[in-house]
Amino acid sequence: MNLKHKYRNLILSIILDLIGFIPFIDLIWAPISGYIMTKLYKGESGKIAGVFTFIEEILPMTDFVPSFTIMWFYTYVFKKVDKNTIIEV
Repeated sequence: MNLKHKYRNLILSIILDLIGFIPFIDLIWAPISGYIMTKLYKGESGKIAGVFTFIEEILPMTDFVPSFTIMWFYTYVFKKVDKNTIIEV
């Protein structure tokens, strides 16, 4: 895996989490963020994270959870990375 792509995905995850912090866009952002999560992280873990992100964004008072960044840490730090499950943007 290219180190440049790894940190580009971290920056992208942080930006997507910051978008999720914007108040009053939850109904629009929830399905978009769930979809982006499943495309950014392929496989079963990406699908699970997509559902989690959708629920986290649609529920009030949960916008503070940085779900994209958590998934980045899970993928690149805690889990052995499989090159076939990650899209390099």
